[in-house]
Amino acid sequence: MSESNNHPIDTLLNIMTQLRDPENGCPWDIEQTFDTISPHTIEEAYEVAEAIDNKDMEELKSELGDLMFQVVFYSQMAKEEGSFSFNDVLDSINQKMIDRHPHVFGEEKITDARAQIIAWEETKAEERRRKSETSSAPLSALDGVANALPALVRAVKLQNRAARVGFDWPDINPVFDKIDEEIQELKEEIQSESSTAHIEEEYGDLLFVIANLGRHLGLDAEISLKKANNKFTRRFNGVETKLSNRNKSPKTSNLEEMDNLWNEVKSEEIKE
Repeated sequence: MSESNNHPIDTLLNIMTQLRDPENGCPWDIEQTFDTISPHTIEEAYEVAEAIDNKDMEELKSELGDLMFQVVFYSQMAKEEGSFSFNDVLDSINQKMIDRHPHVFGEEKITDARAQIIAWEETKAEERRRKSETSSAPLSALDGVANALPALVRAVKLQNRAARVGFDWPDINPVFDKIDEEIQELKEEIQSESSTAHIEEEYGDLLFVIANLGRHLGLDAEISLKKANNKFTRRFNGVETKLSNRNKSPKTSNLEEMDNLWNEVKSEEIKE
């Protein structure tokens, strides 16, 4: 394969074709299907996000390449079965971006980002309406919120969709009331020794309304939880370091000692 005069994307497409060649390709790549590749795509997207969080541009370049490879992989498999090609994917996104930005590629005028978000959602709603015309199922305001999204992300998207059609609290106070209500219901299920399914249901309701609280505060629930995870990791690592200085580990310590060390780590962070 001569690549010297190829555009980089053509080189990548050629590499993908060879990897999937039934006779001379890579056995692992040949065996893959849409279903088996899907989890890798999710993983690659998270690795892109992590590189951004770490502000590591060299790693971001690499991870974006891995994510691009996922698109090429799907396109090659689709081409093999006669569904679509990589160029069809490009044509589709090109047309979608033009259609969804009439203020850039058409005559409409949009003055700020908020107005653009509203216009974007209206355009997507119209796209969903057109799709529903070919379906026997009635159109729902929640249509198009993917089931495969992380649960916390999907919760907020569902809440935003419902809010756009008026199903939302007018301010934050009822959200706190709902949180108190859900906590009480969860306590009651636990105290009555209900089935795991009932306790899980109430716990899920509590998580859902906590996500709604973030939405009313203008905070991203996923990002907030990610930061909390990172803070916990950092502080727990600090506890482990302090234990190591005492020639100990969490397994040879106890909750009281680790809790005291946790507070030390927390105090040191505050002083910094």
